[in-house]
Amino acid sequence: MKRILTAICIGSVALALTARGAEPNDNQRKPGKGRKAQATQKATSNTAQRGVSTARSNRHTHNATAQTRSNAVARENNVGARRAHALPGSVRNTNQARARNNLTVNRNRNVTVNRERNLTANRNRNVAVNRERNITVNRRRNVTIVNNWRSERFSGRQYTAFRNYRREWHDRGWWSSHHSRIVFVFGGPYYWNAGYWYPAWGYYPGYSYPYDGPIYGYNNLPPDQVVVNVQSQLQREGYYDGPIDGVLGPMTREAIAAFQDDHGLAVTSAVDEPTLATLGLV
Repeated sequence: MKRILTAICIGSVALALTARGAEPNDNQRKPGKGRKAQATQKATSNTAQRGVSTARSNRHTHNATAQTRSNAVARENNVGARRAHALPGSVRNTNQARARNNLTVNRNRNVTVNRERNLTANRNRNVAVNRERNITVNRRRNVTIVNNWRSERFSGRQYTAFRNYRREWHDRGWWSSHHSRIVFVFGGPYYWNAGYWYPAWGYYPGYSYPYDGPIYGYNNLPPDQVVVNVQSQLQREGYYDGPIDGVLGPMTREAIAAFQDDHGLAVTSAVDEPTLATLGLV
């Protein structure tokens, strides 16, 4: 009996151990959950693979598009080059010559326009500056008016009329019989002799001249017009700011003297040939 109970106990223990060893794990107990997790993991992996594939596909597509555009541009350039080379040599040379000629013409036109614009601007600026400076300087220094032309400074043919000048008094009949050309400026008679205008003293006994001396004449102009031209040019040069009236008075003579002194001329304070030439009037 004791043996039988022992055998029964041993058998019970063996059965219990056998049953426990045959018990399934969680995955085995729940096969649905295990397959679902595997499916989810597999789907995630497939999605990642598809994203990588899509990125690769987009990159390949972008590269292919850029390569296609580059090839298209290269083909257009090649076509243009072939067309250019396909032109006859005379046409190519003509087009090239025309292009070079247009470039030269435009360059020269721009240079000329800019040069004229700059020269005009600079000239106007310099004239204004010089006029103000010279007028100020002339007023400050008070150039002495010269009435005597018998010094060595007035040697030479161009000053002969001044060296030899003497006031002459004659009546109207004498002047008319000795000089065929007599003009009247502001009521005063002037006679023409050897390129100069001179005052005809005594033609009108009561008339007095503002300037007693020769006036160099040119272009068949009367003496007052010569003086007007001198006054205008001296004003442009910045030496004179008085009225343009054709009267060779003290202000005009001071301006002439200052101009002559600045330009190294003999200071006659009068309208002589060297002064007119330096002023650019003759």
